[in-house]
Parts: sequence; C-alpha cells; structure tokens
Amino acid sequence: MKERLEEIKVKALEAIQEADNDKYLEELRVKILGKKGELTAILKGMKDLSKEERPVVGMIANEIREIIQTSIDKKKEDFKWEELKNRLIEERLDVTASKDLVHIGHRHPLNQTMNELEDLFRHMGFSIVDGPEIETVLNNFDKLNSPKNHPSRDMSDTFYFDESTLLRTHTSPVQVRVMENQKPPIRMVSAGRTFRFDEVDATHSPMFHQIEGLVIGENVSMANLIDTINAFIKNLFGEEFSTRYRPHYFPFTEPSIEVDVSCFACKGKGCDICNHTGWSMELLGGGMVHPQVLENCGIDSEKYTGFAFGMGVDRITMVKYGLDDIRLIYDNDKRFLQQF
Repeated sequence: MKERLEEIKVKALEAIQEADNDKYLEELRVKILGKKGELTAILKGMKDLSKEERPVVGMIANEIREIIQTSIDKKKEDFKWEELKNRLIEERLDVTASKDLVHIGHRHPLNQTMNELEDLFRHMGFSIVDGPEIETVLNNFDKLNSPKNHPSRDMSDTFYFDESTLLRTHTSPVQVRVMENQKPPIRMVSAGRTFRFDEVDATHSPMFHQIEGLVIGENVSMANLIDTINAFIKNLFGEEFSTRYRPHYFPFTEPSIEVDVSCFACKGKGCDICNHTGWSMELLGGGMVHPQVLENCGIDSEKYTGFAFGMGVDRITMVKYGLDDIRLIYDNDKRFLQQF
C-alpha cells in the first residue's frame, strides 16, 4: 500500500506540473482527492491493515494528500498571476500623449540671431551685461546727453510710468550703469527688449530688440570702432560683405556714424532689391562716446575715450533671413517659424 501511495503522489505531481488550465486542474483534483478519488479509495482499504500498519499508512496518506493539495493550490495561483499579467498587457491604457504627436521645437529666429550676436562679441573679448527694462529718465535720457527738447522724450514717443520712470527706449542705460559701477577699461555688450510708441507696420513695432556695445579705455579711437564693426560684419555675414560709413548725429556720441552693409542679394553689384545701389538698409549706428556722457557717469574724459555702437536685432534678423516685414517675427505663425 505504501508503494501504491508513492506511485499516486509521483503521477499526481507530474500531471499537476503539466496542467495548462484551471479546468483540467480541478478534474485532476477530483480524480485523486475527491470522494471517489484514487487516494480516497486506498484510504478506504486501510480496514484490512493490521493495527500496527494503520497509523503509519494513515500518516503517509495524509502527508501525500497535503503535498498534492499544496501543489494544486500553487498551480492555481500561478494561473491567476499569468491571467492577470495577460490582462494588464491586453487591457493596458496609455494615458500619456502619443509620441508621434510631439514635435520638437527650436529657437525663434530672433533669439537665434541674438544668441549668435552675443557669442560673436563674447569671442571678440566683450562681456555680456543685462539690465532692467523699466528705467529711470535719468539713465535713459539725461546721463546720455539727450537734450530736454529731443523728440524721443515726448509723451507721444515713449512709454512713461510717471515723470521719472519709463520703459527703456534703447539698451544704452545698461552702458550708463556699467560706467557708474566699473572703472575703465570697459568692454561690454547688452542685448534685450526696448520700447517706443511706434505704429505697427512692415518696419516698425512698439517692442523691438537691440544690442549695444561700449568700449572705454585710454587712447581708444574711431579707428578701433571701424575695425570692430568690420570684424563684426564679416564674422556675422561673411568675408564677401563690405561696409559703408556715413556721418550722422546722436546726442551721446561725437563724432557719430551710421553703417550700411552691402546688399545680401547681389553682394554689392546692384539689383532691384537694393535699387541698384549695391547697399542694403542702414544696419547700425555708433560713434565716439561724448565727453559729457563720460563725465556724467564719473569717468575722466581727459584721460579716457571710448566708442559705442548699437543695432536692432530685429533688423539684423530681417536682413539675415531676407524678411521684408517685421510683423512676421511676432505673429507666431508656425508656417513661418518652421522655416528656420
């Protein structure tokens, strides 16, 4: 009888291991452990055993029953976990955004140009300085030698908060702050937003971007300014581009100049775009820092000289990418922006 019990255990465990579904497993349990099962039938035959054999065989039978039942329970648990895993895969709901709908963007052409300009001047030895967009009239006009009757100071041309505070009309106040807080030599550029009360059209916007540079030191001359601008133009646009200098007037520089660059379409040969002049629109202005500006900022104008220059980043962006309307830069039209 012991041999028969052992044989039932071995066959049962093999059958349980090979079972592949719950229904077959339940049929196996009934076949072995049920009321009419194989193990139950053997236990009913224990009445024919001697008193000494009965408890021994009974103990072995109970151990085998427990082993088989435990094996069946474990197999059922395995089936449950397998079913759960399959359901999690089949019924999985992805609540995240589809990766196919995510479009990687890039920098706006205006920001690309501004970063390129800052990097270019940084490699030329200039430091990059930032300043506030809300400025004092003192820094924005007075210390820059702007006369009281200058048109830019009119209420119709500038955004005033009150009599002494305004939205800066250029980035030059940053130069004032640097000159007041740093002893020469100075070599810096500052880029950022500026504001003027302009009507919106193809070439004007009430908000635009400027980058301005300042160099202060001993024996700084107009030749240094021209050489700096020439190096800047050729590094930004290419060696084939030329510059043209014209006299101008700015209250904060004396003498003052405006700078043209050769036409981007014909490279100076003359075409319909440049009206056959070979030159594009005026690109930047500059000049030698007015001695009064130096004195206003606490710098000895007898010992130090300097030059300053400034340009519209929007205008450079338009020239660089061949744009004919500044409004394209601010419309946020993806069809336009995706071209860059």
